[in-house]
This record gives sequence, C-alpha cells and structure tokens, in this order.
Amino acid sequence: MSAQELVDRLSGEGIDVVRVSYPDMIGTDRAKDVLVEHLPSAYEHGLAFCRAVYHTSPQGDTVAVPGGLDAGLPDITVRPDLSTVVAVPWEPGVAWCLADSTAPESPRDVLRSVIARAAEHGLHPIVGPELEYFLCDPDPSSPSGWRRYSSVTGAVYTAGLRADPDNHLLRVLRHVRDLGIGVTGGNHEYDGAQFEINLQHSEALSAADRAFRFKCAIKELARKEGRLATFMGKPFNDAGGSGFHFHLSCENSAGNCFDDPAAEYGLSTMARHAIAGVLRHAPALAALANPTINSYKRFGPDTLAPWLIDWGLDNRSAMIRIPPERGAGARFELRLGDASANPYLAIAGTIAAALLGVLACDEPPAPLEGYGYDAAKSPVLPSNLSSALDALEADTPLTETLGKDFVTSFLSYKRDEVERFQRHVTDWEFTEYAYHL
Repeated sequence: MSAQELVDRLSGEGIDVVRVSYPDMIGTDRAKDVLVEHLPSAYEHGLAFCRAVYHTSPQGDTVAVPGGLDAGLPDITVRPDLSTVVAVPWEPGVAWCLADSTAPESPRDVLRSVIARAAEHGLHPIVGPELEYFLCDPDPSSPSGWRRYSSVTGAVYTAGLRADPDNHLLRVLRHVRDLGIGVTGGNHEYDGAQFEINLQHSEALSAADRAFRFKCAIKELARKEGRLATFMGKPFNDAGGSGFHFHLSCENSAGNCFDDPAAEYGLSTMARHAIAGVLRHAPALAALANPTINSYKRFGPDTLAPWLIDWGLDNRSAMIRIPPERGAGARFELRLGDASANPYLAIAGTIAAALLGVLACDEPPAPLEGYGYDAAKSPVLPSNLSSALDALEADTPLTETLGKDFVTSFLSYKRDEVERFQRHVTDWEFTEYAYHL
C-alpha cells in the first residue's frame, strides 16, 4: 500500500492524525503528531529531530555523547514505518506508527543488525515477552507524590476485584488487545498494585516492537486516569521488583532448532551452545537488561530475581529457566532483565550472546538443582550499574556484535547517569547520618 493509499484509508476511518514514534536510548517514546494529509511527505522525506534526543536524560540534561554536543547538535532523520500503522483505541481520530531513525544508536536498528547476523547462520530468533509494572495513585503526603494503587498482598496469580478494586487490568487488557500487539492475558502479581501482562511470541523485531508499544500504552492509559504506571526495576523498598522476562527459541528451515528428543534434557546441541553463550556474556548483558542505578536493588538472594549466573530445568530461581515444553515449544526463559530495560536492547544483547555461544560451540555447566542463590555454586552477577557497564565495555565479542558506535553512545550516556547519582545526596543518607553525626 502506498502512502497516499494509506492516507485515503485512514481518512475514511475518521483518522486525521498519525503519531510517529520511536524508542530513545532508554526505551521511552519520542514522537511527533503528523496531520494525516502530510504523512506521504513525512514518509518520503523523513522527519527531522535533533540527534541529542538520544542523549537526553530523564531530568532533561543533554549528555555529552560523541556525535551530539561535540558535533553541534546535528539533525537525524526519522522515517515512518507504514507497515506498523494502527488506530489508537483510546484516542479517537489518532493512529500510531513506529519509525526508523538514522542515528547510530537507534535501538530498533541495533536489534535489526543482530537479527541479520543470526540470519547469516540460518537462525531466526523467536521471542515471547513478559512484563510487570506497578500502578500508583497520587498521594500529596508521600515524598514521591505517589502511593501504590492497592495494598493487597498475597494475591499473586489472581484477577478480578480481589486485588484490583477498580478493574484496572480489565480495562487496559481490552485496550491493548484492540491495539493489535498480540496480548494474550494478564494477572495481578506478587505485590500490591503490581500487574503482569503477557504477549504472544513472534520473530524478534516484532516482539520488541510490541513490548515497546505495550509499555508506552500502559503508561499513557495510566496518565489518562491521573495515575502513574511505572516499569522501574524496584520502585518500593517494601516490595519486590518488576521483571522483563522473555522466552527465546530459534527456528531454521527444519523448525525449532532448540529441540532434540534424543539429546540430554531434550535440548539440541545448538540450544546448549546458546545457553552457554548467554551465561558467558551475562555480566555484560546485565548492563542492557538491568540498565539503571535502581535495577540492582531488585537482585539478591530469595528475591526470585536472578543473583547468580546459572541455568536450571523449570527452575525459577535460576537466571535461565528451561520450561518443560519440548518440540515446537522448546525454548529458554531469560529471567535476568527488569522491566525498565529497553526491549530492543535487551533482546538484541541476548540474541547476540546466544549467537556467540553457538559460533564458539560453548558448553554450559550442569544445570542448577534445587533452590538457587548459593554463591559457592555459581558466579555472581554485577551488583551495580558501574560494574555492569565495565563488563560490557570489556566484552569485545559482544560489543562488536552490537556495534561499537552504539556501545560508545550507551556507555557514555549511562556513565553520566552513574556520576550524577554519585554526586546526589539521597534521603537515605540524611536519615542515616544527619542526627547522629
């Protein structure tokens, strides 16, 4: 369908604005609303944005990333991907379109390049995302200005009014279903006001696109109600964290190439190599899957979040869990990431690590047995963002697979985040020291 044919179709459906959006470095959406009659021009010529949009912190600072401030804040071009246009169910007259960017740190292009590397070896990654988040109500008496929408505990794997008195889950589930992003279902999670919604598995770029759209949609729907939906790794001291788990398998011309009924555990040689690759590159991968200062407060013993670099058969205390299904369902679940991760980068890093393991014919150690979290049995993941960034920089095979320009930008951006935090006096410090010292 040509751009003009798409305009005619959208106009006939009562749509007069197309929201063109793309993910920045941290996975939040940057966008421009385009009047529908100007969509062909935007598609042909692209939309101009300042490249520093990728280098802008959540507090509005422009980080000194090579190619940004030092180059005089040049433009990049963002071109709508017309195959992704969909009507926004909660915004009458508006359609939503993803876009591709000419910036070297474009997360969508980073993932696309890794997928192309895998395809050179006849491998096509399949990904199934799972994301958790907390819903908050305004609370002027809270230091943050927010409180959890529900305080009900012990309601994990429930639905309905028991832990969701306003039926938030039902409303958003129907909206994101109508958005066409492959939502299958959802439930209340471990902590009060924490929810999980699952997405269908698909080829990797589609999975990342849908996870990105899902996060944007959940936050926008919360804003419409005067609420805050947060995908922070661990937003509350008295609650657990929110994960971004995803299931990964690979297909080739013969089908699922992780399955082998005759092999140990029913896993093919390729599956073992892929698992070993993710284990080997896990310290570096943590920088992409756990990309904030806050992320590392989710880790630790007895958290059901990974702390050690290990794998296990249907074992939720392991970093890599092998679900019991085999055949077409053979796969592994990476439980490393938290929900703040940029879906494109977390998926790209995992595919890259798995591919490196396959190419190197790496073999994993014996799988974890029993409950994990014994540091005498397995290496420990990085305990803070600085260590994870150092591990990423030192992992030459992984950085070369992801692209050196992207890694340079990512490291510069994230190290600035660490430096700003180290200079900031926190509430904890004042409470701990001010009275006694």
